[in-house]
Amino acid sequence: MAPIPFRRLLILLLAVTMMLPVAGPCQEKSGGAPQRPPAPVTVVPVVNRQVARQVTLVGSVEALATSVVAAEVGGVVASFPAKEGRQVSRGDLLVRLKAHQLELELKGRAAERERIKANLENARKELDRVGRLRENKSLPQRTYDDALYAHRALAQALLVAESQIDTLAYRIEQKTVVAPFDGFVAAEHTQVGQWIQPGGPVVTLVDISRVRVSVDVPERYAVQMAPDARVRVAITSLAGDVREGTIDVILPKGDAMTRTFPVRVLFDNPGFSIKAGMEAVATFDLSERFSALMVPKDAVVTAGDRSLVYRVADAKAFAVAVAVEGYHDGLAAVSGDLEAGDMVVVRGNERLRPGQDVAAAEDGGRRSEDGGRD
Repeated sequence: MAPIPFRRLLILLLAVTMMLPVAGPCQEKSGGAPQRPPAPVTVVPVVNRQVARQVTLVGSVEALATSVVAAEVGGVVASFPAKEGRQVSRGDLLVRLKAHQLELELKGRAAERERIKANLENARKELDRVGRLRENKSLPQRTYDDALYAHRALAQALLVAESQIDTLAYRIEQKTVVAPFDGFVAAEHTQVGQWIQPGGPVVTLVDISRVRVSVDVPERYAVQMAPDARVRVAITSLAGDVREGTIDVILPKGDAMTRTFPVRVLFDNPGFSIKAGMEAVATFDLSERFSALMVPKDAVVTAGDRSLVYRVADAKAFAVAVAVEGYHDGLAAVSGDLEAGDMVVVRGNERLRPGQDVAAAEDGGRRSEDGGRD
């Protein structure tokens, strides 16, 4: 048999290869798309609970203490280290007035006091001398009386001199104005070289280590509030900054036109991030109570302007639109197509799609009854 030419052999092998069945991607297509595994999620049951009705109102942040610090005495400003925005501590220098004339007077009074002391010492010795002579009846009574009265007069003069020195020292001390409490300089009311009248303003000082929110509360809600009750406060401009405060006072006099009553809410301000004048949204608990479905806050997912929770049934996640009616101890009171006992997703709900298969595990450490992990 004649050998097959190499070229013909190559063409024959190529034809056979093309006739073989195609494997790989084509077989995958004929078999359909691969199934995605169920998404792992953590669930807790919905519970029914009696909670306080809540009302949310807008108020304004105020400094806990605001003082227009004044000078007790008048004078020309010699030093003014206090500047707007500067943080000061109690006792820090705010302004110093010129006191040169008073200091010169103080030196003169001090010298006069020393002179009186010297004369008083001589008068005491003279009184002792004439006293001994009187006992021996060597001097008349009048001479002893003159020595006694001279000693008493000098003693009184010393008291007057010391009083004058104390007065001058006090007046010099009042030439220095210091901060009465820790705070921030909110406004300057004088400058170096300016004359300050007695009682004239120096700076406005505010203390924001603790702040209060002032809210005008309608009458129908004010009667359902109690002093010392807890209040949730959110600062509008500080996204996610939610503080817990307490009602400090419900003022007994309201506005007859609007039928509102001022309510003051106190809370701490570490870091001084909250400033006086900021807008705050306060959520109050009222005395009225109602039955609500409760889920952990983590179960609520925000989608645009809607709130959702994912209910798990038959190993699938279903999106349920809810309205959040308040927050209580880490739980959200919701209304929607839910029932007590339904299992809702609290972890793994960020990327869920409605109808998606899930592998649910109940979180035994966090339930809707307590809202947190043990």
